[in-house]
Amino acid sequence: MKNSIVKNVLSTPPSWAPLALRLVAGIIFFAHGAQKLFGWFGGYGLEGTGGWMDSIGLSPGVLMAALAGGAEFFGGIALILGVLVRPAAFGLAITMLVAIFTVHFQNGLFMSNNGYEFALALFAMMVALVISGGGAASIDRQLSREA
Repeated sequence: MKNSIVKNVLSTPPSWAPLALRLVAGIIFFAHGAQKLFGWFGGYGLEGTGGWMDSIGLSPGVLMAALAGGAEFFGGIALILGVLVRPAAFGLAITMLVAIFTVHFQNGLFMSNNGYEFALALFAMMVALVISGGGAASIDRQLSREA
């Protein structure tokens, strides 16, 4: 039973298509997570992001910033490497739904108004990766062959 669960999580077809989604989304999520956690790339770090999250009602802000930042940072690394792609993509999809409905939805679709179009595009990419898995160029593919 345990082997079949692991194999199902890691299994992925030998397609190269997920590689484009994984790399682009992985870089974006890694950078956004690094902004939230460490203040890299012009971000505000954990305290600054936590204060902002508190201000919009996501409390406790530092914990929420750590959860979102951790999902994005480590999930981004997982996508880039192609390891545990389905669980990482699922966690990131949930993170994007939270962002859409707590921050962006009331501003409409367009990014020019701080709308949800970017988060929605990332959400769709993560749903595609949950369905497809990491593809041919992933560590998951190698691990599923060994399992």
